[in-house]
Amino acid sequence: MSKPLKQIHLAAHFPGVNNTTVWSDPEAGSHIEFSSFAHFARTAERAKFDFLFLAEGLRLREQGGKIYDLDVVGRPDTFTVLAALAAVTERLGLTGTINSTFNEPYEVARQFASLDHLSAGRAAWNVVTSWDAFTGENFRRGGFLPQEERYSRAKEFLATANELFDSWQGDEITADQETGTFLSDAKAGAFVHTGQHFDIEGRFNVPRSPQGRPVIFQAGDSDEGREFAAAGADAIFSRHATLDAGQAFYTDVKSRLAAYGRRPDQLLILPAASFVLGDTDAEAEELAKEVRRQQVSGATALKHLEFVWNRDLSAYDPEGPLPDIDPDVDGTHISQGRAQVRMYRDPLATARAWRELAAANNWSIRDLVIETGNRQNFVGSPATVARTINEYVQSDAADGFILVPHITPTGLDAFADRVVPLLQEQGVFRADYEGTTLRDHLGLDTPDLTGP
Repeated sequence: MSKPLKQIHLAAHFPGVNNTTVWSDPEAGSHIEFSSFAHFARTAERAKFDFLFLAEGLRLREQGGKIYDLDVVGRPDTFTVLAALAAVTERLGLTGTINSTFNEPYEVARQFASLDHLSAGRAAWNVVTSWDAFTGENFRRGGFLPQEERYSRAKEFLATANELFDSWQGDEITADQETGTFLSDAKAGAFVHTGQHFDIEGRFNVPRSPQGRPVIFQAGDSDEGREFAAAGADAIFSRHATLDAGQAFYTDVKSRLAAYGRRPDQLLILPAASFVLGDTDAEAEELAKEVRRQQVSGATALKHLEFVWNRDLSAYDPEGPLPDIDPDVDGTHISQGRAQVRMYRDPLATARAWRELAAANNWSIRDLVIETGNRQNFVGSPATVARTINEYVQSDAADGFILVPHITPTGLDAFADRVVPLLQEQGVFRADYEGTTLRDHLGLDTPDLTGP
């Protein structure tokens, strides 16, 4: 007897400042005007997606002491945008990345509880840590924490926030109908937390929200990050978007849940994925090549190479060969505030490997960056893309995908109109929302409202 088909979860990532977006396309719109966010969210809701996701940038990135050119559009505040989107959507989940290194549990819990009330139960929190002193300069803490302390603080941060969410138990404030006065349980909102990172006591001033707690997301890929997700997250973002790598990641993370008394279905695996659609597979492949070249201009290619070489490479021709000189591994890094720097743990080895690739394929600097960078995950006709997405989910490489279009804000429209109906016809994606909260959409349990 064959097992029942898994239902696919779909979400949409409104990309922040990056070189994924094809800024030169006439359809590319603002990344800060509310109309862009509203169009994107309404498209996702029209397609019955689970949620919209916003990343967070706490400082403009710099390269060689200058603001990185793709950052000049700015980074609007996540909570402000999500609260505004709550007013123009009815069912779409609203997920935001909020840092646990430079914030405090009380203020973050209060903001998410408020968003959950405003949206009638659609809030979600992507819990992240900060990794660099450069970002820390914008905050009173300054500096940064070592990796083991970052996760220690994040774990205690989330546990403390949950204590605040749970500090309102049931109907603790009621109205006396005869006198018109309110009767309050003295314990309503009361909390005391003493730990390594937080020592707080008081009264939480936002009543229990519709979901009890916001849905919790986590994005770390390290062993510590996977354990953090297995212990307390509802979903984990994954960068493993190929079938084999996705299956390995899926198996690893799901296998960790039993140690925390959790079932496999209590943590969803959701890789980010880009896509290019065409009327035929061949047309989509040609368009995908064009998109990749639009995403990586000559200037962008040189900037990317500087992440590894840690040198000013502006004098090099991006259409020419790679530099003969080796990366500078001793000096202060030329790039500040970019997570990509962490991807190249051994710059000398990376440079050698890239030179070999470029020589073997006769690639220029720009060619190399295009070919070794993030390629589109799903390329083809709508039927091909729908079939591939379903194959990944049914093969346990993912529970669904967070789609990242290369055009904002209209890039999601074609997927909503041409791919989603095919998934619905296959019976693997909802025809309409069956519940009202994000937990309903994701098939997640609601925390017990009578206790933590």
